[in-house]
Parts: sequence; structure tokens; C-alpha cells
Amino acid sequence: MINFRYHVVSLTAVFLALAIGLVVGTAALNGPVADSLRERVNALSKDNSQMRQSVNDMQKELNMEEDFAAEVAQVVLPGKLTGHRVLVLTLPSGREHAEGVMKMLQLAGADVTGRIDVQDKFINPESNNNLLELAVSATRPNSVSTANLPGNGHGVETSSALLATILLDRPAGTPPVTDADRRTVLQQYTSGGYVTAQDKVSGPAEAVVLVSGQPYVDKDAARKDESVVKIAEQFDRTGAIVVGGMGSAGDNVVAAVRRDPVLSQSISTVDNANTVQGQVVTSLALVQQLTEKKAGQYGVGDNAAGLLPKLPQ
Repeated sequence: MINFRYHVVSLTAVFLALAIGLVVGTAALNGPVADSLRERVNALSKDNSQMRQSVNDMQKELNMEEDFAAEVAQVVLPGKLTGHRVLVLTLPSGREHAEGVMKMLQLAGADVTGRIDVQDKFINPESNNNLLELAVSATRPNSVSTANLPGNGHGVETSSALLATILLDRPAGTPPVTDADRRTVLQQYTSGGYVTAQDKVSGPAEAVVLVSGQPYVDKDAARKDESVVKIAEQFDRTGAIVVGGMGSAGDNVVAAVRRDPVLSQSISTVDNANTVQGQVVTSLALVQQLTEKKAGQYGVGDNAAGLLPKLPQ
């Protein structure tokens, strides 16, 4: 008869055999496994070093390309915009490359009448009613007429139309806006926190460069992106316009203009204005707008017509 003690001895023997097997197996495999792991770690470390070197090489190449573009600009741009008055209008997403865009405009000889920074408050949907009221109150008691402003209840569109009226040339046969009226209206928007004037506006411009960036990503992104397009559209109604942006995917203003069969016929876009190359092209696109009355879509995006406009000799 098999008793309990027999079971205990049998189980003890089984576990003892397993323990001995594990010890022997680990000792036998420890060398090959450790060597294999060491080889894999060394290979990954080597791959990581090679990838880091590749990134450094690409960054160096990019810097050299931008240096080359800056040197080419010294040959290509001077005199191209001499005698032309240009307003620079920046969006919050385009602040970082606004200085570069202005530098190339000035190199081309443009008379930059001023730089206006549009603030987030201007684009915020919650400001809609305030912008509608401001578009009316800012014009009193001066001579700027609100008769031709949009009346569809879109605050950004209406206020953008008013700002375009005071900052750009008036149509032929229309009384010009006085300097005093221009300052009055602009001061109303500045004191309200809707825009910031980096420099004193010297007078009306005949063209505008709108410096933008990536699309919005918050809960109000769709409405904000729509409002940015409204800004471009209203300034386009008054003067020549080039949008110097960053990327052409999603719903940023560059992508929106290129998708629109009407706007793309009158608004030029550059999708890499965050680079020196794109900043040079932004000035060249404006030259094309002013001399040929022609819009074009330029940059490195899939929906660009080319890297830069082909200007006549």
C-alpha cells in the first residue's frame, strides 16, 4: 500500500530533479545567451551612433542650403520690389519666421509700411460679437465708411474688411483714408488686444504679405482656421496678397487657399516660408503679383505648382 510518506518522497525527488535541471541548463546556456545579448546591444549602439551621425549630416546640409539661399538672395532680390509699398500681417502661428520674411522684402527694396500682428483674441470665436461692434464704433466720428463692410454677422470677416480698408490703397475714385483716421481705427483694435502694431504704419500699402504657420488643433480649430481664411480673403479684395506659410497639409490657410478654385486664382501661397528658401520665394511671388498680376502656389508641398515663380527677364 502506497502511503503518504511515499508521495512526499516522490514529489521531493521530482522538484529536486527540476532544480538540478534548471541549474545545469542555465550554466550551459549562460555563455551563449550572454554573448548573443552582448552582440545585439553592441549592434544597436552602433546603429544609434550611425543614425545620430546621419541626423547631424542632414542638419549640416540644411544649414548649408539655407546659407546658399541667403547668398543667392543677395543677387536675385535687390531692386525687385523697389517703389512698392508692402504691409506685413502676421498670425500667431507665423511669428517665428516673420522677421525672415520682412528681411527678404526689405532686401528686395520694398517699402514696408508697417507690421501688424494679429492676436489670438482676434481669431477667438468668443470675440465675434465684440468685433462686429468694434467695426462700427471704431469708425466714429472719422470718415471711414462702413457701407461696404460685410454684413453677414462674421466678426473676423467684418473687422478684417475694415482693417484692409484703412491699411491698403483705396480703389480708384474712392476718397483715401486720412492718416488720422487710420491711426484712430488701428488704435481701437490695438487697445482692445486684437492686434499689435510693431511699427508705426507709415501709410497705405498696395500689397500685403500674410505670414502664417500650422493649423489650429484645439476644440475651436475648425472655426479659427476658417477665420484665418476670412482674413486673407478680405485683404485679397483690396490689394495683392501673398501668404507665406508653413506646410500645406490639413486646414491651414495655405492648404485652404489651394483647395479653393477662386481664391487660388488671386492669392499666392508659399508653403515653406519658415525657411530662408521660402522667404526668398515669398518676395518673388509678390513680385509676380505686382508685375504680372498673377497668382501662384509655390514651395515643397505636393500641391505646389513649383519651387518658385518663373519671372520674365
